[in-house]
Amino acid sequence: MKAQALAILQRLTGLSDRRPALTLAILGLVVALGYPPLHLWWVALPALALAISILRKATNWRAAIWRGWVFGWAHLALANNWIATAFTHQAKMPEFLGWLAVPLLCVYLAVYPALASLSAHWLARKAKPLAYTAMFAGVWIVFEWMRSWVFTGYPWPPLGLLLLGAWDRPGLAVVLPWMGTYALSGLAILCAGAITMIFGSRLRAVWITLVAAMVVTMLWPTQSGGDSKVRFTLVQPYIPQKEINDPSKFEIHFQRLSALTRSEREGSRIVLWPESAIPDFLEDGYPQQYYNAMTALNPETGRGDPEYAKARIARVIGSDATLLMGVVNLDIDQVDGRRAAVSARNSVVALDGSAQITEHYAKAHLVPYGEYLPMRPLLEPLGLTRLVAGTIDYKPGPGPATFDLDELGKAGIQICYEIVFSGRVVDRNNPPDYIFNPSNDGWFGWWGPPQHLAQARMRALEEGLPVLRSTTTGISAVIDANGSVRQTIAMGEAAALEGLIPKAHPPTLFARLGNALALGWAAFALFLGLIGPRLLALMKRRS
Repeated sequence: MKAQALAILQRLTGLSDRRPALTLAILGLVVALGYPPLHLWWVALPALALAISILRKATNWRAAIWRGWVFGWAHLALANNWIATAFTHQAKMPEFLGWLAVPLLCVYLAVYPALASLSAHWLARKAKPLAYTAMFAGVWIVFEWMRSWVFTGYPWPPLGLLLLGAWDRPGLAVVLPWMGTYALSGLAILCAGAITMIFGSRLRAVWITLVAAMVVTMLWPTQSGGDSKVRFTLVQPYIPQKEINDPSKFEIHFQRLSALTRSEREGSRIVLWPESAIPDFLEDGYPQQYYNAMTALNPETGRGDPEYAKARIARVIGSDATLLMGVVNLDIDQVDGRRAAVSARNSVVALDGSAQITEHYAKAHLVPYGEYLPMRPLLEPLGLTRLVAGTIDYKPGPGPATFDLDELGKAGIQICYEIVFSGRVVDRNNPPDYIFNPSNDGWFGWWGPPQHLAQARMRALEEGLPVLRSTTTGISAVIDANGSVRQTIAMGEAAALEGLIPKAHPPTLFARLGNALALGWAAFALFLGLIGPRLLALMKRRS
């Protein structure tokens, strides 16, 4: 298979001179194969090397921006194909809109690779390959970082994900504590450049050695760190997306959660349930109509009483446990002279064994079109709506938070895709001992969950913190601070994991500096590209 893939790349090399844009589109697709679930990084990196060489040959700024855009559009469209699957799990909009939404979204996302290509052209149009690659890496870091926050941001997936090894093999992503995710993307470009230099440099032996070292690093397993004294039970109940909002299934789901949660071991523990697992309203003070509606859905269970709902959950976890779970909370205000819900919050609460809620967290980074409808007055009359049930929008919380759970340690909370935002997952003023990442990945088909898990591993490496993921359908996992997956539950299974939470590392350099560190590496790459060739030439003349 490897020989066939490399033969295809050789044919693309011949095509690139005749049809550069078409070649870049094909190469963009090939580079996307380097991400999970396929993880064909050994094909993706040579493809990236060829793409860089074609970008460097752009003769003017128009060609540079067009080539960068075509590459980025194809690459990001395939990598994000899982978004289309979300449209198959709702009834208000036609499914085919999903297959239009992905390429249309990537029309915008591809602007960032286009700007990186344009910037590299302006800075290094006459530079040699190595200098061009260094400057391209520098500007790519900057624009990928911008993609993570402009218009609320969408960084999925970062190019550096190519360098993350599988499961217990962090690969070259082992440098994340000293670089950050966006700088790792620049390193991926430099690795691709090293592959190019094998075929066009007098120092071929040096470049072969570097590439061989890179391959060995990608395959080398890491040693797991020690464990803390905090015992956990992490539950994946397997609630298919089509059943989440089905009232006839609510009690079945609760009983499944309960059975997986109960433990014969005594003593304190933290129990972890996923996002979207509990439909009950657990907060007091809502207008009675909302509790009555829940009672009507399941009259035999008493679900309309928040005190009853909390008490029976507490009986399941036991008196010495604390449960972290995803719930939906409502914001109540006056509407047409009566109290009603005006918005909702995607939340995590901590419920102790005495049925008391001790902590609240509201998701800060919401999903456009999933949890709120941008430009609602314009889009709603056109028939567009949110992909999830409900007519009111969710509202964001203030940002990363830490739950102080006494003997159970400090838990940082990141709900679902919040975990993909590098540098924005931890409260720097109150750092946690571990991160809890509840999620509902049932929307995202086959491609989405492995990529989601991989990006959670990157956060563990960056921050030096273990990450515990509890999902409705998989992939749930316990990730240590080295980015290694200690335990996992596959997609489509109902199961529970038990053990001790892995220990955190001391604060990493990235944990102290955040994305300023990645931008520093961008500046260093640009410096190397601009000044490095001059210094080498000066050294040769003096020698």
